[in-house]
Amino acid sequence: MSTRNLIILLLLCGGTSLHAQQKSSKPDAIDQKVEALLAKMTLEEKVGQMNQYTSDRLATGPLTPNSSKWQEIKDGKVGSLLNVRGAKETREVQALALQSRLKIPLLFGLDVIHGYRVTFPIPLGEAASWDLKAIELSARVAGREAAASGIHWTFAPMVDIARDPRWGRVMEGAGEDTYLGSQIAHARVRGFQGKGLGNLDAVMACVKHFAAYGAALAGRDYNTVDMSERQLWEVYLPPFKAALDEGAATFMNSFNELDGIPATGNKHLQRDILKGKWNYQGFVVSDWGSVSEMVAHGFAKDRKDAARLAVTAGSDMDMEGHSYLPNLIQLVQEKKVDVALIDDAVRRILRKKFEMGLFDDPYRFSDEKREVKEINSEANRKASREVARKSIVLLKNDNQLLPLSDKYRKIAVIGPLGKSNADMQGFWSVKWDNDRLVSLYEGLQNRSGKQTELLYSKGCNINDTSRAGFAEAVKTAQQADVVIMAVGETLDMSGEAKSRANIHIPGVQEELIKAVQTTGKPVVVLVMGGRPLIFNWTAEHANAILFTWWLGSEAGNAMADVLYGDYNPAGHLPMTFPREEGQIPLFYNEKSTGRPAPDGKSTPYRSSYLDVSNNPRYAFGYGLSYTNFDFSDLKLSKASITANENLTVTFTLKNTGNYAGEEVVQLYLQDPVASVTRPIKELKDFQKVYLKPGESKTITFTIDKEKLSFYDQQMNWTAEPGEFRLMIGNSSDHILLKDKFELVD
Repeated sequence: MSTRNLIILLLLCGGTSLHAQQKSSKPDAIDQKVEALLAKMTLEEKVGQMNQYTSDRLATGPLTPNSSKWQEIKDGKVGSLLNVRGAKETREVQALALQSRLKIPLLFGLDVIHGYRVTFPIPLGEAASWDLKAIELSARVAGREAAASGIHWTFAPMVDIARDPRWGRVMEGAGEDTYLGSQIAHARVRGFQGKGLGNLDAVMACVKHFAAYGAALAGRDYNTVDMSERQLWEVYLPPFKAALDEGAATFMNSFNELDGIPATGNKHLQRDILKGKWNYQGFVVSDWGSVSEMVAHGFAKDRKDAARLAVTAGSDMDMEGHSYLPNLIQLVQEKKVDVALIDDAVRRILRKKFEMGLFDDPYRFSDEKREVKEINSEANRKASREVARKSIVLLKNDNQLLPLSDKYRKIAVIGPLGKSNADMQGFWSVKWDNDRLVSLYEGLQNRSGKQTELLYSKGCNINDTSRAGFAEAVKTAQQADVVIMAVGETLDMSGEAKSRANIHIPGVQEELIKAVQTTGKPVVVLVMGGRPLIFNWTAEHANAILFTWWLGSEAGNAMADVLYGDYNPAGHLPMTFPREEGQIPLFYNEKSTGRPAPDGKSTPYRSSYLDVSNNPRYAFGYGLSYTNFDFSDLKLSKASITANENLTVTFTLKNTGNYAGEEVVQLYLQDPVASVTRPIKELKDFQKVYLKPGESKTITFTIDKEKLSFYDQQMNWTAEPGEFRLMIGNSSDHILLKDKFELVD
């Protein structure tokens, strides 16, 4: 699909955002309504609005037995319920809330992470598209479907920067880079919230996890985070600020501690930065049970103490922590918590309910007719397929084995993921009965036609040591003209609480690849998973490799599109792929040392390893195409600029190959001498450019003071005069054009 058609499809799905915090009525009118309602509320009813429970049916965390929750809803002691879905069910539960004295409607929340009824690629896979319109489209379709099913609120996007692929939740974010992550944060908030809160196809976004959760020590989920204030501000906070600037309705704090203080009870994060310096007007919800978990952290002595610490720090709603009710009531009565803190939290929550139009019509999102019409439509599945194929990354293509040609009349599909449907959905997906998930084998069946014979052998399981199926797999391969191997992770091997110390392709799958390779048949390896994986032998010996992540409902069709060249792959990696776990954390924008290793090689008395190169297997930004692109004629508008001026950078990009395709052109900068040390390169801009064979285009980037700025020794955001190095390429380690310029006083 062309960029033009993608934009048309995006508009058909509801249009791009008008920005930020648009409301169903004037802000001052909503404020007046909030204050009038707040004045009528008892302390118990106020605390009730700060209380969130889960439905027992779809729990996404450890359950705390609570047989009284339905009565508490009737009594006005619950402000939100998560894991309720469907127009009929949300209507029924909302009716319980309207039995309360003040008839304050509930907010219904759900983890709509990468699609609702129609599943899209996992967020890390979408990030590999480097296509902001496609990513916005994914969130727009998910928001439309969820809103049509009675849901008001999604717990996405996750904008945590992650540099350790052992951490299972890398699959839920945008990767290792702050700039790319910030741009994707903008896109996903726009997608979820559409033209603004109050529209029937918009859901409230929830930016998570605030903050620095992605830096958990050793990649172990829920683990401690310890970093400098500089690293926090330069690397981890910018995507959150980007989402806030886009008008994100809510924030979620995180499980980790930061500088010895759990994020849920961290006043510096929530009061000083988010609600203070950034003047955030939305509300903050805890992560599942994170208020009560401050007891296990050793920060609170019991749940009552945890409630005091959390509300004081700025956590407005307690998700399944069972700590705010009834403890906050007692704490206010004991004068250990100022009622003004309660009022502030409740104002923020009520404001969102007014903005969503729930006081005008509590059932306005629970429309069964709209639900049937919207969810799982062919237009939504078409969008899923489009985003899925844009997310695939071509890692290797020796002798232009791909795309597959008509000469291959017998194709062998070998590997434990070749016929898997469920795994294509990926972790953090909404489960449905009789779901329509397309496997690789089915996708090839749909595309290859009657002239092509498909053979199949599973070969082995995902994660055991049995080689019993190898002989059959080799025999199957010998009968084929080309072999397509489907290996990787199952959907439950990456995600929350799915940290892995060993991130090699699991089990004996790589041994299966070796066995099949001995047949001499051309071998295409498709690696499926939710994180960067290690597969060194395959990287060296397979003829072609595609990294396909988990692509969602239309996975098999999207993979077939790419294998046959109906779509020319244009994905680029949003995370570095290491050679060995011992290199982790490994990321492209590291700093130099006093003894840098030349070209990443192992050298005595240098910052390197004795037994492996510093260099990754595949670098951040890496991705191949079926065609070739030439970068030339770099020009800078000026040799020097002042802080008030912009620098225009132009160069020529030409498609010199035989296929139409897209290239992701990446602009990196380095500040080689500064008052504090700076990274060896930083992504500062990118464009995804479509060109026909032989077509050329002039690409333009603009560099301003903001792109040159950083936090100085006093933590002031500034740009210092001096020389800057400019680099343009198609990955962080493949720089094709270089120049330099100067910032002068």
